[in-house]
Amino acid sequence: MAVGKTFPAEAIREAYAAGQRLFGENRVQEFSEKAPRVADLPGLEMHLIGHLQSNKANKAAELFQAVDSVDSLKLAERLNAAAERLGKRLPVLIEVNVGGEEAKGGVGPDANEIGAILSTAPTLANVEFRGLMTVPPYTENPEGARPYFRKLRELRDRVAKQQGVRLDVLSMGMSHDFEVAIEEGSTCVRVGTAIFGVRPKKQ
Repeated sequence: MAVGKTFPAEAIREAYAAGQRLFGENRVQEFSEKAPRVADLPGLEMHLIGHLQSNKANKAAELFQAVDSVDSLKLAERLNAAAERLGKRLPVLIEVNVGGEEAKGGVGPDANEIGAILSTAPTLANVEFRGLMTVPPYTENPEGARPYFRKLRELRDRVAKQQGVRLDVLSMGMSHDFEVAIEEGSTCVRVGTAIFGVRPKKQ
């Protein structure tokens, strides 16, 4: 997944021209401004990977083909209602805060907490839980992220078995640690700077 956060729509178009089709954006408002400039690209798949406030669920369901940062049952319910109104089925990932960092979103790294959300799946006909996502605590050495990636994979395996569901997607790993993430079972790495370069500084 190519992460276009802070980069202009033209950067998305350039990556698309090179063959990239899966993209991630962190903010609803930022992508809503880019969306009209990439709406003509067939097969473009845009995922929201940043924190989503429940009051922006309607807009997110309109703009994105998937939401990879569901961190509460309330948000899942809001997205389900929004997707139902749009007549679509919305794939989602549950974001897990594996490091327990206060500054980050995500449910706790607890199988019961994740399972509580997944257990509602039969009542949420318009969202499809496909797996888990995490952003581990940052370490200069990519190896420092390995225990967190492994923890997410083990959590996924445990919860899937307990709930009797398939959770095929493990979204973990970014530009500096994606190789370690892949070794630990990642099925989707979120790469920004390694594709687009250093992010523009805020004005």
